Amino acid sequence: MTRGRFITLEGMDGAGKTTHLEWLKERLQTMGIALKVTREPGGTALGESLRGLLLDSHESRQPETEALLMFAARNEHIAQVIAPALFAGQWVLCDRFTDATYAYQAGGSGMDWSRITELERWVQGDLQPDLTLYFDLAPEIGKTRTRAAREPDRFEREQLDFYARVRAAYLRRAQEHPQRIRVIDAARTIPEIQIELENIISNI
Repeated sequence: MTRGRFITLEGMDGAGKTTHLEWLKERLQTMGIALKVTREPGGTALGESLRGLLLDSHESRQPETEALLMFAARNEHIAQVIAPALFAGQWVLCDRFTDATYAYQAGGSGMDWSRITELERWVQGDLQPDLTLYFDLAPEIGKTRTRAAREPDRFEREQLDFYARVRAAYLRRAQEHPQRIRVIDAARTIPEIQIELENIISNI
């Protein structure tokens, strides 16, 4: 059986990931593609428990601790959800994956980049997304959108300089992996972005 495609969506809060994920899910399903939609942190019982701990807590913690928790959840996520779906021929559409750990724990919080690379190799082996859609947005726009939409979680309460570092880390990842990561200008209108997404998925 042909292995399914693994597509991840990345970007700061306020960049419209949720909206575009829903559009992509519906579009791929209309194409007759068997699809598994999941998220990180989350996707498994352990992942969802850690999601609450990581996002809802008002307590600060070491970025290394956060990264270890993320990769613990990711290990279960890959074993229980992502790998079985891919090797059953399903496509997997995932809201965030390892690029987010580089962006938030290394870029935003200052963890050593190489430590995340070590964890990535250990937990993922050769597994990488076939395509990553990074929705790029200026931090001040993202903060404005997020404040208008909902009560912010722990990361969303961070200051603009934190998000400037997160964005820089995402862009560094995009430079390091240009064949995988597509940078999408998320400041445009939803219809404009969807036209670009349509072009991308028609050529995947």
